[in-house]
Amino acid sequence: MVNRNRMNRAAAAWVAAALVSVAVPAASPAAAAEAAATPRVDLRVLVVDDGGTSVEAITTELKDSGVPFTRIELSRSDRPTVDAAFLADTVDGRPRAKYQGVVLPNENPFGEDSPEMAALAAYETAYGVRQVDAYTWAHPGVGLEYTDNGGYAGQLDGTAATVTPAGQAGPFGYLRGQVDFEDNSSLIPESYGFMGRPRPGYTSYLDAPVGSGRASLLGEYTHDGRSELVVTFGYSQHQRQYRLLARGIVEWLTKGVHLGRSRNYFAVHVDDVFAPDARWNTQLDCTPGDYACPGGEGLESEIRMTAADAVHAAQWQQRQGFKLDMVFNAGSGEEWKAQHGGTDAMTAQLLADKARFRWINHTYTHPFLGCVQNTATVPWSCTANAQGAVQYMSRSEIAAQIRDNHDWAAQRGIPLDRTELVTGEHSGLKTLPQQPQDNPNLAGALADNGVRWIASDNSREPAQRPLGNAQTVPRHPMNVYYNTGTNAEMADEYNWIYTSRADGGSGICEDNPATSTCLPAPLDTATGYLSYIVPQEARTALRHVLANDPRPHYVHQSNLAEDRTLYPVLDQVLDTYRALHADNTPIVNQSQKDTGVELQRRAAWDKALAEGRVTAYRIGDTVTVKAPTGVLAPVTAPEGTRKQLLLGTTGYGTAYAGTRSAWTGPELLQSAVTLRLPG
Repeated sequence: MVNRNRMNRAAAAWVAAALVSVAVPAASPAAAAEAAATPRVDLRVLVVDDGGTSVEAITTELKDSGVPFTRIELSRSDRPTVDAAFLADTVDGRPRAKYQGVVLPNENPFGEDSPEMAALAAYETAYGVRQVDAYTWAHPGVGLEYTDNGGYAGQLDGTAATVTPAGQAGPFGYLRGQVDFEDNSSLIPESYGFMGRPRPGYTSYLDAPVGSGRASLLGEYTHDGRSELVVTFGYSQHQRQYRLLARGIVEWLTKGVHLGRSRNYFAVHVDDVFAPDARWNTQLDCTPGDYACPGGEGLESEIRMTAADAVHAAQWQQRQGFKLDMVFNAGSGEEWKAQHGGTDAMTAQLLADKARFRWINHTYTHPFLGCVQNTATVPWSCTANAQGAVQYMSRSEIAAQIRDNHDWAAQRGIPLDRTELVTGEHSGLKTLPQQPQDNPNLAGALADNGVRWIASDNSREPAQRPLGNAQTVPRHPMNVYYNTGTNAEMADEYNWIYTSRADGGSGICEDNPATSTCLPAPLDTATGYLSYIVPQEARTALRHVLANDPRPHYVHQSNLAEDRTLYPVLDQVLDTYRALHADNTPIVNQSQKDTGVELQRRAAWDKALAEGRVTAYRIGDTVTVKAPTGVLAPVTAPEGTRKQLLLGTTGYGTAYAGTRSAWTGPELLQSAVTLRLPG
């Protein structure tokens, strides 16, 4: 008989010996002294904030990608003083730099001969810490000639800037080169800045034509043992030119080693697949069949994909290398089939191509899963019983809707993740103002069916939240309307929503000036969709893509039918993105579940940072990260980085945009993540 206790003790002794051999190599006194002289640099950024949009934009990039930072507001009288003690100290006998990078509003926001600026300069020199000047002007103090010497100062709308060879070989290698400044309106100036010719010590990373030459808009100024990234144009966090450069600014600032990770995400959910959608009536300015369409009785019309539309969807996916999520209502499709002679060529075609799409459960017949609606009132209200208690759809009814749809798909071999769900109109979740709380029966029905990720509407609830054992996954609505099948219908309904009463519109835009803007004149219904709405919606979607926002977008099957109104928007988003980005930075087209996991990890990470429970630093070529148990850390590092195992190392992370990154935690018998950077 084998003595298992003796074997376990022997194994434990072997592991302990291995740990000693790995973690505590013999060191000479000289080596120990050299190690003590190598400073520890904490993976945290110092942001000095003047309240301007440029610093705000960089701060937003740090926050959204998970990079910890300390923010000093210059306007506050109680702010800390930036001095040597604030910037550095000693930990365990080793010099410690508390910040790996510094973001300033300009090259010196503290004033001439300021002791704070002198302390910062000395700190940056001593520890090799880099500085970003978020927005300044072209002058010799930042390594540029004045603008009157071959430069330019003024409005930059529409400027065709280009990443220089040095920029592409350095922090902006994820871009193909083109960085056009937005010019969305000829009536409103959108950006202003300065372009200057480089002086010795300045390396331009972004420039643009000026006269017969070129001048810089962004570059690195190396002087007096310091490095500054000099930005000489103003921007906000939403402008495309900044969004394209934001990743590179952070990578330059941190030397490509930092907490946080970033991707460019884009996923599109097509709701109501197999079901028909009601059609907008251009005469009544409402949708017959909806409860709020007076005079629409008997004028109902529907929009539904055909077999040809299904073929086109699969072909489009293949051409663009992009997968759509088909969010389906099988029961509604069966009802349509029964009403149309028992045949359904469109469903047959989608089933034939089922492996080419992703699929998400949308409930069997798309009922409202919240309170029992009273549609006799406008807007609708929740029905209450005689005691005043709100009446809700029952747990068993909700569970049946989820189960029956899943079973239908399983019987037909549709690849489906049962943990994902999109309810009709996001119903069951709270709907303000009529239903201020979730259906209390919803969480139980989700658990009955193993649902972990339920879609919500980002325009109502942008934050992920728990619902029983499930989590919400917010989705961005696209302004490609569910009740339109043609370009003309799209433009007509858009006019109704976004024009004044005097121009024949609803006046909604007049009544809600904080959230909506009226068009100066109605769009031409023959051309307005392609010429105005498509570019507008593509810009909005691309802004989400470039903001490290994993939330999917959603549309409806009607947008793949008739005029196929969705494709011009998607083509513009994808084609524009690929024209701007190198092959090493592809769009991440992921599932609802993967997005839910990403948002959940971000929330846990942000909480750990806010509670001060993360320790991360670099000593030479070694990075150490300690986070609370169960919390994965997002870490970005250069190509060639290795992760320390109990014995030996392994390649770290996945490649993206010229770096490697991952959500990572300690390996077996470790209490911290240890990365070995390339030499």
